[in-house]
Amino acid sequence: MSEVKLAASVRKEFGKGAARRIRREDKVPGVLYGHGSDPVHITLPGHELLMALRTPNVLIALDIEGKNELAIPKAVQRDPLKGFLEHVDLLLVKRGEKVTVEIPVQTEGDLAPGGYLLEHVLNALPVEAEATHIPESVSVSVEGLEAGASVLAKDITLPKGVSLAVEEDAVVLQVLAAQAEEPAAEGEGDEAAEA
Repeated sequence: MSEVKLAASVRKEFGKGAARRIRREDKVPGVLYGHGSDPVHITLPGHELLMALRTPNVLIALDIEGKNELAIPKAVQRDPLKGFLEHVDLLLVKRGEKVTVEIPVQTEGDLAPGGYLLEHVLNALPVEAEATHIPESVSVSVEGLEAGASVLAKDITLPKGVSLAVEEDAVVLQVLAAQAEEPAAEGEGDEAAEA
């Protein structure tokens, strides 16, 4: 997992008006917290942050006016219509520290022939990993699975140093039989016409 370096500055103004001014400058207001320290209100570069957040659970190396910190995104608020970043919460982490995050589950292969449907019960798998070695995703083979088959959390091979943060028997994926539309019975249409 790669680190993304971002320069940040400490915010002195708070409230709606200050946040709007920050966003007009193509920057994003945020807060950095964790490890029992007081929250630090910061301003981050908008485009660079947006690009960094495209990687799930990205590790961000912050340079806050000369002080270096490591953080992972905890909560991201976007404008519901335009999609731009409105605010970000960052969780302070240290090298070697274990954190609980959710990593995307990707599937490989094709289901058995027969028109089956694959249901993602968990789109992301909760795991515990070292903050500097969080996997970007996990892959699961669904090759040849038929209706009624399911993939449990314990069936997924995790990278070294990563452990489940969910019950082992939790269903991650399941295969369902496709529901076909039932054709109308042949006699029903004739009877309706006679009546």
